[in-house]
Amino acid sequence: MAETFQVEIVTPERKVVEDRATEMQIPGKTGYLGILPGHAPLITELAVGEIGYRDEKGAIKRLAVAWGFAEVLPNKVTILAEVAEKAEEIDVARAKKAKETAESALKSPKDDVAAANAESELQRANTRISVADKLNSQMANLVP
Repeated sequence: MAETFQVEIVTPERKVVEDRATEMQIPGKTGYLGILPGHAPLITELAVGEIGYRDEKGAIKRLAVAWGFAEVLPNKVTILAEVAEKAEEIDVARAKKAKETAESALKSPKDDVAAANAESELQRANTRISVADKLNSQMANLVP
């Protein structure tokens, strides 16, 4: 069995990641999935959440992802996402503003659809903030 597998994460706008990983976690629609080299083939719908993987050098990489699909093969994981942002690309101020807007919309939703949209936007904003915070914590630990 191989020790690594190929990872490709693509959005409609661009290829976000092309890398090799030793392990990976992805937010499936029914919960997080752990992926190791040689994983059984599967296709899953993605939820809003965090993708995390360890590259072949041992570094942990994180992304915020929202909606899409993942195809897992024994030697490759391909993610087609509506939105995917690397931790270092996340605009935290924008994410916090989106969180405030979503929380405000949830206080007095116009209808069920508006409430569901606001809840989805809140989850996405919280994920973006969490992923960025983990990167910042990781960087703070590197400073002597």
